[in-house]
Amino acid sequence: MSRRKKDAEEAEETAPAPSRAAGGFVLAVLALVAGAVLFAALGTLAVLVVWAVGAVALRRAVRRPVSDSSAPPPPREGRPSCRECAGHTLVSVAPSGTQKGMLIYKTASPERPNHTHVHIAPGEVNEQ
Repeated sequence: MSRRKKDAEEAEETAPAPSRAAGGFVLAVLALVAGAVLFAALGTLAVLVVWAVGAVALRRAVRRPVSDSSAPPPPREGRPSCRECAGHTLVSVAPSGTQKGMLIYKTASPERPNHTHVHIAPGEVNEQ
């Protein structure tokens, strides 16, 4: 095998594969070129087309249905619990300074004394 063929094969093996970002960039450039050609050829009509496309995109974004499956469960009364804080001792409960009606629960693990686990949950603030 000649040296040129070896070099060509090695270059092919080490060349990076094209990425999705490169493809997206090419499509974006083509869209910009098409828009520039449209604007240069038709002027005012091109501006109206850009506004119409923006309005359609905005309407689609606003009318997109919202699924309820990702909604968080309703808040429970009392101290919050999760898998990580099972067996922890409650260190402190303090009202949130930025969110009214929310409490900050801090717990400590017996296995990790320098680790604090934090929950922010709704609760009633007892002001005395």
